Amino acid sequence: MSTALTARLADIAAQAEVSEATASRVLNGRPGVAAATRQRVLAAVDVLGYERPARVRQRSAGLVGLVIPELTNPIFPAFAQVIEQCLSGYGYTPVLGTRMLGGATEDELVGQLVERDVSGIIFLSGLHADLTADPARYARLAARGVPFVLVNGYNEHISAPFVSPDDRAAAALAVSHLRQLGHRRIGLAVGPDRFVPTRRKVAGFRQAVAGDPAGKEPHIQHTLFTVEGGHAAAGALLDAGCTGLVCGSDLMALGAVRAARQRGLTVPGQVSVVGYDDSELNAFTDPPLTTVRQPVRAMANAAVGALLEPMGGSPMADTEFVFQPELVVRGSTAQAPPP
Repeated sequence: MSTALTARLADIAAQAEVSEATASRVLNGRPGVAAATRQRVLAAVDVLGYERPARVRQRSAGLVGLVIPELTNPIFPAFAQVIEQCLSGYGYTPVLGTRMLGGATEDELVGQLVERDVSGIIFLSGLHADLTADPARYARLAARGVPFVLVNGYNEHISAPFVSPDDRAAAALAVSHLRQLGHRRIGLAVGPDRFVPTRRKVAGFRQAVAGDPAGKEPHIQHTLFTVEGGHAAAGALLDAGCTGLVCGSDLMALGAVRAARQRGLTVPGQVSVVGYDDSELNAFTDPPLTTVRQPVRAMANAAVGALLEPMGGSPMADTEFVFQPELVVRGSTAQAPPP
């Protein structure tokens, strides 16, 4: 053990909530410590900024690819972090591939990962969620013997394990919350119609507002999953008289807040806004953002678990694991203004 770690053993033990003797066994690579406890001690070393002793550094069991859309939306780094932690816990080394505008495509990233002989690939919000994309690319990947799991977006033409949040329930949760606050004219700002999560949110929204006295046709605006997209969609929904806005992402919700304020409207005094995804930053926005939280950790663990089975030789599952979202109420929603 290094001198620095020896001197800080008490701090590491306190951070990991274990005894100094247990922390010492882990840092010296000795047996007799539960895997979960060992991981807590190593996490404490990382949190405190110390270098792990060479004797406790794991030899990689193999590489696993993780393909994500981009890093500007906080939900994607959040998923990547938890997936990487989970993979590392099983001894696998994650290899991140990011699709960026003007950069490598999903197919190019997959080609690079296959060349590196990855043991499997996890796709997050990939082309499997785009109904205009050719699903045959995944059949070709399976034919090459590469196991994979698809997160956030279901396609009946792809035989693989899927991990999804219940987008219909998410939209219904947001509408129910706004209705309980007295909002009667509620609008939905959501992404392009070609994406499966979008269609599911729209379906859940339509069902939730069925019979709304504000009009026969629900107020729905399709746009980009960005701040600018949310700003544009909110403008149209505000023109339609909506006082409650349900957004398909937190970035869109922040754009909706900005659009309302540019019109001289207060949030949540005159307009209430609900986001979707949730990140640690939402508690610090102005106002703190009410949102529907994706169960990131549960979904990430399920994705890794579903990938480990075919990587271990079992047949690849052909099913969708659906996880329930959670409404997180903060400061961007309030009682509807008087009519």
